[in-house]
Amino acid sequence: MRDQIMSEFLKALAAREPAPGGGATAALHVAQAAALAGMAARFTDDLPSALEADRLRLHALRLAEKAAHAATVAARARTGEAACRVAAEVIDTAREVLSLLERLAPVVGPAVVTDVVAAAEAVRAAVSTSRVSIEVNSGGGVDGVDELCERAERVTAAVRAGV
Repeated sequence: MRDQIMSEFLKALAAREPAPGGGATAALHVAQAAALAGMAARFTDDLPSALEADRLRLHALRLAEKAAHAATVAARARTGEAACRVAAEVIDTAREVLSLLERLAPVVGPAVVTDVVAAAEAVRAAVSTSRVSIEVNSGGGVDGVDELCERAERVTAAVRAGV
């Protein structure tokens, strides 16, 4: 999946197969958010944050592959245990990316405002999707997701207020 052409990935996503699906897409949302955070960090000359964003981006890509595999396993075994584990990891990684965005939001210039907002909204989509995956596959709830969505919304609002 990591080296797949976007059009091929989207074709696979549109197919009736169990994978890739929402879990892989949630992880890719986090990867995109991390990539955008890395760009914003580079625009502010914050190399440590840029390197952290790069690490999170690569981790999220690995999670997308794990999610696609978990969906295939779940379809065969009729259990979503692996999907729940990956979804929880996606939420944890999204939390780290969001923390990075919160540090960057006050210092970004107009060149990357849209990118920071896109990253915050991608984080929100990822955690919301992952929450539903866990709820569907485990029957249980997920703590902290509403708070993460509110934090993402605050990043968006703060960046927009600075425009």
